[in-house]
Amino acid sequence: MKVILLEDIERLGKSGEVCGVADGYARNYLIPQKKALIASSSNLRIFEEKKRMDIVREEKKRRSFENLAKKLNEISCTAVVQAGEDERLFGTVTTQDIADLLATEGFQIDKRKIILEQPIKTLGVYSIVVKLYKDIEAKVKLWVVRQ
Repeated sequence: MKVILLEDIERLGKSGEVCGVADGYARNYLIPQKKALIASSSNLRIFEEKKRMDIVREEKKRRSFENLAKKLNEISCTAVVQAGEDERLFGTVTTQDIADLLATEGFQIDKRKIILEQPIKTLGVYSIVVKLYKDIEAKVKLWVVRQ
């Protein structure tokens, strides 16, 4: 039986490929799991339309994240913390702290999207990378100052 794969399947093919599989495998697994469609002219048209809509949706999502990245590149946040005389902090500034600072600026960013190369343990100015989408990143300036 010829089927159109809707997603990548190991040892079978990539999404969008037409491949031949056993009838039982197609009827009992691929089609009920919505991993494939029977290869017919109408299903090919449906798949192409779905693929086109996915591309449009992806492009719209990418544009919104690019706009967010531009806005994030322009802002700077200030973390007011307790520090000793040698400018070392009592504790560290964590990704959760940075996410909270961004929330006060009006940006709801998940703390797992904030990338810290090393823990922030001293006063100073830092450039924090926020990974928004696949290859879209923003840099936020973070000022760590004494209380």
